[in-house]
Amino acid sequence: QVQLVESGGGLVQPGESLRLSCATSGSVLMNYNMGWYRQAPGKQRELVARFLSSGRINYGDSVKERVTISSDVAKNTVYLQMSSLKPEDTAVYYCRRYSFNYWGQGTQVTVSS
Repeated sequence: QVQLVESGGGLVQPGESLRLSCATSGSVLMNYNMGWYRQAPGKQRELVARFLSSGRINYGDSVKERVTISSDVAKNTVYLQMSSLKPEDTAVYYCRRYSFNYWGQGTQVTVSS
């Protein structure tokens, strides 16, 4: 059974950094395309970052240059490093495995002073 479990969210002040983790089980991470999405209240879910098994990486326009997606294959974990956080980054962040469209339960990130 495939499971994606996000962690690392929380309340931070504007300008601070945060690293989210997505621990995967039931599949070998390196074989799949993985991504991070986010959804703010009243808004559609949007792409934050994703990487393909080919090595290609894409970032969402709203977070480009402020986030980095990476993975630790040995730990079957995907990371999202975010810096210079803004109040508009407040959202629930989700991890996604594209094959068969698996999603995690999400982790809340709140950026507020």
